[in-house]
Amino acid sequence: MKDLQLEDFPIKSYDKLRYADTDRLGHVNNAVFSTFLETGRVEFFFNSSNPIVSKETSFVIASLKLDFVKEVHWPGQVEIGTGVIKIGNSSIVLFQMIFQENICVAKAETVIVQTHKEKKGSHPLSDQAKEVISQMLLKN
Repeated sequence: MKDLQLEDFPIKSYDKLRYADTDRLGHVNNAVFSTFLETGRVEFFFNSSNPIVSKETSFVIASLKLDFVKEVHWPGQVEIGTGVIKIGNSSIVLFQMIFQENICVAKAETVIVQTHKEKKGSHPLSDQAKEVISQMLLKN
């Protein structure tokens, strides 16, 4: 994806950095970056004004590619931009960027698959879900 800024994303979230997030080197531990991405995904999937998840289904991560760009330092916060780059039959590909002080510190591409809670395995996205998801497409 081209160089995006936070304002380019349809969903914008933030997380406050905690001292407990830091490692022995004094910067935020790389494992915490996945938690930042989760914040953006949760706001995407569980937006009460545009629900995507039904009672019979849930979403699971099939793949996560995370590129670390810069270190993150405490104190402060990070902003997370989340958008869709592909809609499949039962899957969605999200693109996310994490920013600190308007500087990109990480980029991630995540494949999410909708599953049926009882039947297990992948489950096709409803037309209504596809319509809501399509509103979150990133523009190239």
